[in-house]
Amino acid sequence: MTIKTIAIILLFTFLATNVSAQNNQPWKGKKCAVVLTYDDGLDIDITNVLPALDSLGLKGTFYVADYQGHLQSQIPAWRAAAAKGHELGNHTLFHPCEGGRPGREFVTADYDMNKYSMRRITNEILAMNAVLTAIDGKTNRTFAFPCGDNKIHDTAYLDSLRKDFTGARGVAGDIPTIDHVDLYNMPGYGANNDSGESMIQWVMEAEAKRGLLVIVFHGVGGGHDLNVSLHAHSVLLHYLKQHEKDIWIAPMVEVATFIRDRQKREL
Repeated sequence: MTIKTIAIILLFTFLATNVSAQNNQPWKGKKCAVVLTYDDGLDIDITNVLPALDSLGLKGTFYVADYQGHLQSQIPAWRAAAAKGHELGNHTLFHPCEGGRPGREFVTADYDMNKYSMRRITNEILAMNAVLTAIDGKTNRTFAFPCGDNKIHDTAYLDSLRKDFTGARGVAGDIPTIDHVDLYNMPGYGANNDSGESMIQWVMEAEAKRGLLVIVFHGVGGGHDLNVSLHAHSVLLHYLKQHEKDIWIAPMVEVATFIRDRQKREL
């Protein structure tokens, strides 16, 4: 066997090994990606969630809206959170949802998406972007559909605003692989009365599938009807921290940027 032949064999072996490693650890050299998202800009995000994340050096995405009228008083805390690496995502200004169906009794007439025009929802989204940029100085961020509703009268309302967002999160419970992620309707597992152990099972499934797990939190230790306990949240965070060598935990904007770049390379 000649030296040239040996060199060619070694090259192909290296390339095959590299491809295998990428397939087994596609998320920045890790098995899966986990994104922790917290919706609505609740006060408990500041009092309960941020201290828990910061104590472990974990970063999350906070989808902020101002339908409760608390945003002005929260600005210093949100600015500090962004400076530490957390993402402030857009959840519209007033969190409109489709009313008039079971489970949507909380939707008021003023913010019933059935009564919205495309111009109104677009203006509210862009206004919220301006507010968030004034807080964190950033222009690169993601969006989350309030209540998972993504259409105005059968028209996908974010389509005309894709240039303004790196990606968007929905609420469908799924764990896609990197090549099957829809960047403008990324799935999310809604956490509600789940134990830490049950949420860890979601993470383990993501590891096995080599996929993306996005968890959607509202209340953590109170503050919302959709709630998980402080203990359950802490159990999950500590598991993630202990398994960082296998799990990439990052804000949605970072993960979406990575997915976009990876999908472009594979076209």
